[in-house]
Amino acid sequence: MKYLSMLLLSVAAGFCGCDDTNTTRTTPGTATTPGTGNLNPTVGTTRDLDTSDKTPIDQNENSADIDTTASIRQRIVATEMSVNAHNIKIITQNGQVTLRGEVETEAEKTLIDDIANEVAGEGKVDNQLQIDVD
Repeated sequence: MKYLSMLLLSVAAGFCGCDDTNTTRTTPGTATTPGTGNLNPTVGTTRDLDTSDKTPIDQNENSADIDTTASIRQRIVATEMSVNAHNIKIITQNGQVTLRGEVETEAEKTLIDDIANEVAGEGKVDNQLQIDVD
């Protein structure tokens, strides 16, 4: 009975206007829904708020684009590079590859660019990789 009472109190507290939608909730590396101040984990990092930048959601679902992305990822992971380099975003749309994220060195950026160009073809890679300055 004691546990039932505590459960009912917990449920009641959840319905008592505990959601303040005017409060901005932030967590490092997350973004808020523009205009609401509410945390929206589907938005991604603040860098991803610019809708002109491609994100992994923009990846086409056709087999050729999926195969291109998978081939580039496999070759990158098979190399000796930083964890950041292994975790870059690779987005392929209609044969055009976009690389986004941070790498540790200029050498990693160049190597990833070379791999992507070998797989996708010269002129089909938009390298937006940045070197981590921290």
